[in-house]
Amino acid sequence: MSFTHVSFLDQSLGQIATTIAGATAVFHQYKLDFCCGGQHSLREALAAKELDATPILSALQQLQQQEGEITDWRIKPVKKLIEHILQRFHQRHRLQLPEVIRLARRVEHVHADDPNCPTGLTQHLEDMYQELESHMVKEEQILFPMLAGGIYPSGPISVMEEEHLQHGDALETLDKLTNNITLPADACNTWTALYLALQELKEDLMQHILLENQILFVQPKASAHDDDRQMCCGSCQ
Repeated sequence: MSFTHVSFLDQSLGQIATTIAGATAVFHQYKLDFCCGGQHSLREALAAKELDATPILSALQQLQQQEGEITDWRIKPVKKLIEHILQRFHQRHRLQLPEVIRLARRVEHVHADDPNCPTGLTQHLEDMYQELESHMVKEEQILFPMLAGGIYPSGPISVMEEEHLQHGDALETLDKLTNNITLPADACNTWTALYLALQELKEDLMQHILLENQILFVQPKASAHDDDRQMCCGSCQ
């Protein structure tokens, strides 16, 4: 067993949940209580439920691994960039949103009387998920196959760019609801995990939009005037 795996086993569930984005989804899958039972080590929690540590440790290690070397997608084939966007962002968003919605609903329920409670966050995230899912489906079924075939339709691209601006507005609303994703001093583990996951979601969505607006949608006619195109959204600047 690697040193990393041993380290995970000796950390508390609360520590892992609040330092590794996405860890709460793993814990939720295996019904490990990282909130009220957050003081217990992962080793203790696994023993109590008689769970095999291997798949859980592997999942946590994958989440902890950072991205590899930065890829210059401007010089890569369009199909490769599309594959990257589908795997790195579309698939990830579909995992991220249900989990942050679950966490937000829990925080709003438990801390409804707290003046710092992000009231309305759950509904906003559900709206974001619906809009983003519709957007990704249109890309997957209509636009991406056209781009992969060398066809760059101005109409559908303009629609996607306009929706990107709407996603940017949604991120601004998210910031307002969460005080710029700033935790109150007495935040519990679930609240901390929620804001950690929201920060990851925000960063991923901004990078997703940037890759499409600034590279994928303009790649076949890259020239000096393309540098003047509008950035993806206000949140990215």
